[in-house]
Amino acid sequence: MKYDFLIETYETERIKVISAWSMFSDNDLSIRPNSSDKRGRSIREHMVHQCVSEDTWFRTMLGIDVGAPPLPKQEVRLEFMRQYEEDSGKRLAVLRTRDEAWWEGETTFFDVRRSRAWVMTRRMTHTAHHRGQQLALLRMLGRDEHSNYGPTADTGGLMQNHAPTIYPYPNLNALFEGERAGGRKTKLPGPGAKPVTERPDS
Repeated sequence: MKYDFLIETYETERIKVISAWSMFSDNDLSIRPNSSDKRGRSIREHMVHQCVSEDTWFRTMLGIDVGAPPLPKQEVRLEFMRQYEEDSGKRLAVLRTRDEAWWEGETTFFDVRRSRAWVMTRRMTHTAHHRGQQLALLRMLGRDEHSNYGPTADTGGLMQNHAPTIYPYPNLNALFEGERAGGRKTKLPGPGAKPVTERPDS
């Protein structure tokens, strides 16, 4: 099926969301980029937005309702991760049953009509946009950062210097087991001797 790539991308994007959340601690949930400016979402608000927004898009635009409240009863980090993993896993299972005609069929995207394939693409870029904000906040907090796409300064620096991609955990099962135990993320080598950006400070 020619839209399998969208299903495969969603499968990995949901893992990236949970992986990013695993890099924070419960003490971080109320932190904003600027503590005196409420325009910047706190980590908790980012988690709420991801869960509620994705649930709304899937229900109203893609017609996929997992029949569960999008938010956990207890709004702590691990419970957000569990709730999102469960709900997004159900959405993934439904997407795997859809044929090409469904993907190419039109639906309402706010005030315009778009194909479901277009809406799904937009949904994933929306998620990636907010995840980027969260990873920037992680760095502002002075934390180490595992890979979410490719190498980071903490996994060895730049790709052209052959820095490796190092995820916090090899899979979701290991992630939940490790985080329940207080954290068992893969060790990071650090930046090494070479610059970690293309334009390092002189």
